[in-house]
Amino acid sequence: MLSRLDVQGFARRALNPAKRLVSAWWRRQSPSRQDRFATLGPLLSVVLFLAAIVSAFWYLRNEEIEREAEAVKRDTEMAQQQIRSRLIDNEDQLIPLQRDLANRAIDNLEFTQRAMAIARNRPEITHITWLNARRERRVSVAAIGEQADSLMTLEGSDPSMPNGHANSEPERAFQAARDRRTRVYSASFADANNTTVFQIQLPLSDRSGFAGVLIAEYAVEGLLRYSVPNELTSRHAVAVLDPREQVVASTVTPMPGKRVTRAPIYYEVPMAPAPGLVLRGQGYRTSIGLISNTLFWMVMALSVLTVWMLLGTWKHMRRRAQVQNALAAETNFRRAMENSMLTGMRAMDLETRISYVNPAFCAMTGFAESELIGRKPPFPYWPPDRYEENLRLLQQEMQGRSPAGGSEVKVMRKDGSIFDARMYVSPLIDPKGKQSGWMTSMTNITEAKRVRDQLSASHERFTTVLEGLDAAVSVLSVQQGELLFANRSYRLWFGADPKGHAMLAGSQLGGATSAKEAGYAEGYDSDEEVDDYGGLPAQHLTEVGADSREVFIAQLDMWFDVRARYLQWTDGRLAQMLIATDITARRHAEAQQQQQAEKAQVTSRLITMGEMASSVAHELNQPLTAITNYCNGMVSRVRGDNIQKDDLIVALEKTAKQAQRAGQIIHRIRAFVKKSEPQRQPAFAASIVEDAVELAGIELRRRNVQIHTYVAQRLPVMRVDPILIEQVLLNLLKNAAEAIDNAALPPSRRHIELRVVPKHTAELGANIEFSVTDMGPGLPVEVIERMYEAFFSTKADGLGIGLGLCRSIIESHQGRIRAENLYNGPSIVGCRFAFTIPVDIPRPESHLASHDKGGDTGTGTAHNTAATP
Repeated sequence: MLSRLDVQGFARRALNPAKRLVSAWWRRQSPSRQDRFATLGPLLSVVLFLAAIVSAFWYLRNEEIEREAEAVKRDTEMAQQQIRSRLIDNEDQLIPLQRDLANRAIDNLEFTQRAMAIARNRPEITHITWLNARRERRVSVAAIGEQADSLMTLEGSDPSMPNGHANSEPERAFQAARDRRTRVYSASFADANNTTVFQIQLPLSDRSGFAGVLIAEYAVEGLLRYSVPNELTSRHAVAVLDPREQVVASTVTPMPGKRVTRAPIYYEVPMAPAPGLVLRGQGYRTSIGLISNTLFWMVMALSVLTVWMLLGTWKHMRRRAQVQNALAAETNFRRAMENSMLTGMRAMDLETRISYVNPAFCAMTGFAESELIGRKPPFPYWPPDRYEENLRLLQQEMQGRSPAGGSEVKVMRKDGSIFDARMYVSPLIDPKGKQSGWMTSMTNITEAKRVRDQLSASHERFTTVLEGLDAAVSVLSVQQGELLFANRSYRLWFGADPKGHAMLAGSQLGGATSAKEAGYAEGYDSDEEVDDYGGLPAQHLTEVGADSREVFIAQLDMWFDVRARYLQWTDGRLAQMLIATDITARRHAEAQQQQQAEKAQVTSRLITMGEMASSVAHELNQPLTAITNYCNGMVSRVRGDNIQKDDLIVALEKTAKQAQRAGQIIHRIRAFVKKSEPQRQPAFAASIVEDAVELAGIELRRRNVQIHTYVAQRLPVMRVDPILIEQVLLNLLKNAAEAIDNAALPPSRRHIELRVVPKHTAELGANIEFSVTDMGPGLPVEVIERMYEAFFSTKADGLGIGLGLCRSIIESHQGRIRAENLYNGPSIVGCRFAFTIPVDIPRPESHLASHDKGGDTGTGTAHNTAATP
């Protein structure tokens, strides 16, 4: 056998590799990680100890609960057996009585005596009753051992008596005993004293069949009290529950008014042979729980305190490690920054001895660090001709009178070359607050100086260009209202007053006097634009592009095209720049062009009426001829005294009607050709179509052309000049009639369709489309491409301004006009002109109820006008 030393040596040899692995792993860790593991080890052990304590308490608690549950189960089953034994024993005492009653061996008196004997020794039995087959009581003995004539009577309302109703528990037991001829236990119910009871019914049979039942009624509470031993009830509470889980009897009497709750440890068994009743044993823990255990909370408190102290130590070590790492990183960062920066750094002590230079300083001067450390003035990088100047600057620095913006000096490299540099000097303060020397930073500004000179020259050129512009350029500070820049043109027109800028911009200067109040501009509205953007982020304003607006200066009688944008001024302030270009000549030209367009519109209408002159004369000739005939007829009949008053009135009314007709024709033509300024006003499409068709009807009837009109209902109101839109419709209808008449088309194709419908497109939005469709020969492709050109016409006597003017009118209303041929296969079967007028969709409450020339019901209105030769 192996000795103890051999076993220990073997164990040592087996553990040596593991120890070596752990040792190697520990050495590979950094010191900070070793400190972390050293701190986490005790913390982990405390947590494990706390977990072990909690687990032990939990295990003991579960053990106690299991023991108590086992005891409750054992006592409950014992109580069940005691009750069952009691019921079986009672049943054995009742069976001889049942047998004698069935054999008719005893009478009522003997039954009473024997029942009294049974009841006196068994207090849980409330009464013993003998019933015949018709549910009539023969004898009933109460629990006190004497006859009770008031019990079990059919005339009474005793719930213990089978009454023939199926909802009675005694009746159900009675029927079961009669049908099965065996003893039957009834379900629990409340007797006349509101006591929960149940019955055992023993059937009585003789030669004739079923002869009745022997009933013994048990009180559940009495059965529980006299059947369960006292030593059992002293250990655990036992209760009897009905099918609704209500406590009907218990060995522990509850306090009045308090609700009985179920114990945390309980066990339930059926109280056989009584159906529906459950026997419940209840138990409670004898020891206190974890929450009330002082020892447990003491251990918990000590463990938490230990964990808290370990966590505090760990956090402290972490902070120390972080500070050390930050210090090392800061030192490395500063060293790397000093070694890599382009700015030369030089440190001097209080005796002006150089104590430190960085690589950039050495690279600038060309001297090595060993050649500079410990040197005193004059330094080797001072130019020989500037010793006195540099020495004076050094003395100013030592006295703390160096300029805040640094000193510009000349520095000589080791090879003798000279460059410009700027030096900044600041005192070196030690941790105790005492000055230990001076720190100097040096920057090579040779290239920066050259760029500055170039920028200065560029600024001069830029200023020269701005001064030579014909447009006024001004820059105004938004917050202060100060004019920062103004070129020659601005000064020529407005002087050096910033109010001219505000007038051009249409804004106020810091809430002071506005341009309108100063009398500089007309049409100024202070609510439209406000340039006081003080406090707003400048970046968002400077990113916004320039906007263009036209401004009229009443004082100068000039129009300007003003473009404004926000910019960051050289000192960081938010400023607004304006470029105002004189456009007075262009506005005058546009005004003249507008006047020429208005004259062209009137001329076009006059030409149209001139072309329709013969038709108008024919149209007027009919009412005038009728008036002449009516007048001559009335004169003849008056002279012959052959006219009645009523006939004369009828004739005069007809004459007046014809005169009114002629007047309407003249009024319509006059209104159409009347020279007037374009006036935008609310107008209905139905009214415009009706007036245009009425004027075009003269030409259509002359050319024997029919027109069919369709105007959709509930069209929104347009804001147009109705005369101009009417002029466009009349021109399109007249052109269509001329095309049909010139082509000598048959009557089946001599008609025009005029449709007005609402439309909505993604490009134009909501609009109303007017379309004129004819069945004429159509238009050649080259005509469609050029028909809107000025003075282009396919008519021999045409001026070529009709369709071009129509296009100008429609586009002035922000609409579109187009023409297209209609095809039937490769053949052209007509032409269609259509133009659109944009509209605003009204709100529901702003809809008009009706209109005298276009109702609001239905889907549309169609009219057919036939030509009359």
